Amino acid sequence: MSVKIRLQRHGKKGKPFYWIVAADARSKRDGRFLEKIGTYNPNTNPATIDLNVDQAVTWLFNGAQPTDTARAILSYKGALLKHHLEGGVRKGALTPEQAEAKFNAWLDEKAGKVTAKKDGLAKSKADAKAEALKAEKAANDKRAAAQAEALKAAEASEEVAEEVVEAAAEEAPAVEENNNEETEA
Repeated sequence: MSVKIRLQRHGKKGKPFYWIVAADARSKRDGRFLEKIGTYNPNTNPATIDLNVDQAVTWLFNGAQPTDTARAILSYKGALLKHHLEGGVRKGALTPEQAEAKFNAWLDEKAGKVTAKKDGLAKSKADAKAEALKAEKAANDKRAAAQAEALKAAEASEEVAEEVVEAAAEEAPAVEENNNEETEA
């Protein structure tokens, strides 16, 4: 029986969530499996991976072949590196302490990279939010200036209208006097 380490899909439509399982190669994608090794959630940024590295290494030593995506996940979490280091220990090239020290150093470096990426994402998100607020403030200032200009124009037009009304009022008696003079004549 050939064993594959592969992903088993769960979750709802459009929101996939995967279990990382060791399963018989002949079983269906979401069918029967031998052991659940971990989970993979691609919906988060960065993707959330929970993997039992020791179980994965055990299955790799027993001959399980990972699929392409599962291989990438195992590599990302360090299971393939640990498998490689334990192979060196079995051949006598390394001591178990040296292999464990190398693996822990790699894990620390990887954790630093992941936190740097998360910090970078958070910083870029904060920068985008600050830029949006700045643009919104500029738009609000422009709108307020336009309203003030419209208010000044309205006041000016009211003053002109008042002047026109006053001028018309002054001319109206003169016209009436002319009419009165013409009727007397």
